[in-house]
Amino acid sequence: MKKLFSILVLLTLITGVLTGCGKKDETTDPAADQTQDQTGDQKGEDQTETELTKIVVGASTTPHAEILEQAKEALKAAGYELEIVEYVDYVQPNLALQSGDLDANYFQHLPYLDQFNEENKTDLISAGIIHYEPYGLYPGKTATVDALEDGAQIAVPNDASNEARALLLLEAEGLITLKEGAGINATKNDIAENPKNLDIVEIEAAQLARSLADVDMAVINGNYAIEAGLNVAKDAIATESKDSVAADTYGNIIAVKKGDETREEIKALLEALQSDTVKKFIEDTYEGAVVPKF
Repeated sequence: MKKLFSILVLLTLITGVLTGCGKKDETTDPAADQTQDQTGDQKGEDQTETELTKIVVGASTTPHAEILEQAKEALKAAGYELEIVEYVDYVQPNLALQSGDLDANYFQHLPYLDQFNEENKTDLISAGIIHYEPYGLYPGKTATVDALEDGAQIAVPNDASNEARALLLLEAEGLITLKEGAGINATKNDIAENPKNLDIVEIEAAQLARSLADVDMAVINGNYAIEAGLNVAKDAIATESKDSVAADTYGNIIAVKKGDETREEIKALLEALQSDTVKKFIEDTYEGAVVPKF
């Protein structure tokens, strides 16, 4: 009987010990909870600190998208993520900007933008000038201006603002004379004198470099010349002078919808682009084919 009683007491003690151990394992350590909460809070703070505001900018591939790439780090440090959308024409980036798909675009000069607004009833403005691309007269079938024969073909951009710029360059080279006052609104109909009876061929700007082999010469937009491997300082027969009307008029701009020029994102974008870092990149990379305007 005593033996049985001793066994029951022993079993009771063992059960109590095991139960106590189980409760201890399930007990939450307040210090551990506090550490976990602090870690979680810290992670949340870190995630908040790294959240960036996105800026979507449309651009021609060369040189505009390449220049924009140089502004990414400065924008990231300022709290912005730059997304670059590349275009191969001069129409879609303005339509995308007007529709709100873009925050800004970077590919055009102000005369072209003004013309686009008038023709398409858009409301886009310049937020600031970044660079200037000198136009060049490039040789095709004919190597020099003096060698041009009567009736030779010279290709120019077919949009009004860029055609005027090309005609002004041809006038500066003594190939044609424009009507007085035609200026930056000139078209081939404003040619008053054409001693060599040059055939001025209007071609879409993006196709000029590809058409070079089919004409005697072509006046090519700076960005499309660069894309085709041409450098205005090395390959062009003639270029716009630094003190020309074109140099002061045709700076490439950051375009935005009217009213957006005061947005902090746009101010940050301009600041990043108009920096010493970007200026040095432009000067070192394009060797005169792209000229900073800041």
